[in-house]
Amino acid sequence: MPQFVTEQSCKIKIDLPAKIHSGMEVFYNPAMASNRNIAILLLNSVENENMNIASPLAGSGIRELRFLKELKLGKAKYIFANDIKENFPKVFAGNLKLNNLKKDKLIIHNDDANLFLLNQVKHGIDDQFCGYFDYIDIDPFGSPNPFLAAAIGRITRNGIVAVTATDTAALTGTYPAVTRRKYWARMVRNHMMHELGLRILIRKIQLQGAQFDKALIPLLAYHKDHYFRIYFRCIKGKEKCDEVLKQHRYLLLNPQTLEYHVSEFNAEKGFDYFGPLWTGKLFDRKLLVTMAGNNPFSEEQKFLELLKEESKLDTAGFYDLHVIAKKYGLETTKLEPVLKKVKGARTHFSPTGIKTQAGIKDVVKAMKKISGRD
Repeated sequence: MPQFVTEQSCKIKIDLPAKIHSGMEVFYNPAMASNRNIAILLLNSVENENMNIASPLAGSGIRELRFLKELKLGKAKYIFANDIKENFPKVFAGNLKLNNLKKDKLIIHNDDANLFLLNQVKHGIDDQFCGYFDYIDIDPFGSPNPFLAAAIGRITRNGIVAVTATDTAALTGTYPAVTRRKYWARMVRNHMMHELGLRILIRKIQLQGAQFDKALIPLLAYHKDHYFRIYFRCIKGKEKCDEVLKQHRYLLLNPQTLEYHVSEFNAEKGFDYFGPLWTGKLFDRKLLVTMAGNNPFSEEQKFLELLKEESKLDTAGFYDLHVIAKKYGLETTKLEPVLKKVKGARTHFSPTGIKTQAGIKDVVKAMKKISGRD
């Protein structure tokens, strides 16, 4: 039975089963409301204006309805909403009416996601439309792989590509053969698996961009709940692409000592390796500060503050105090005292994880001293 669902400023009428699945009449996942909150906050915080916005996998269209209502004046020129589901145009039109929204900024398509992106033509909407988009949101059920080439090919210079991946088992090493096949990297489960999986995904997407001479620089990349999410700034140019590719390396981890470091090579005695992966920054700190300072979504504030803290030490890898305590036979210590001693920062990848430039010996020494064993 259809029911009314409210998300922030919008209400939609939709068939919502007890268990979310890809076979729904039109896809809607209430658990991804946070994903949409942060997308709106980010777009309202960047300098880009008068954007042609595309959602090739619109699902129920809730994201596009919220864009119409919640983006600041002047942010969106046109919003293109597309979904392949047969009933999408009808359901979306009904929800548009339900929210008293006009169609003057909205273009609705009912096509395959890739065909929708690739079939846009110059002057197809007005004399100024170039056939490309300033913001493309790839939010699939599962892997984003099938949609990357078309999306990156259609993003403008200085545009933003947002990518979600929900196939976290493949990226975090539950199925190493799948990771290698789909994401061209080696990964097995470990305490850093969510960060390393995210960095493997970033590299895969950046390689797609390099084919078009488009350097994709992360503005914001994170793991939350059951998904990975990345926002890339697209910078055109071969030299910029080369700079990005130089930051595709390996993370080496010694399973006996828990020491780790980034390397150009995947072989070092005593160390296991993961990657290749992106070893550059995950955050544009200035953007994060702006987002945290202008956030209208109270439920996201704690998460944004954590990302802001983490962005102070935006390096690849982290230590997990619980894992260290177990390995070295230590008492589990509270996070804050250790952070002070090693000049570290919390990480959103683990509630007991710390980012620091200190080595494993210094972290262990700090934990011993705090627990009174030094």
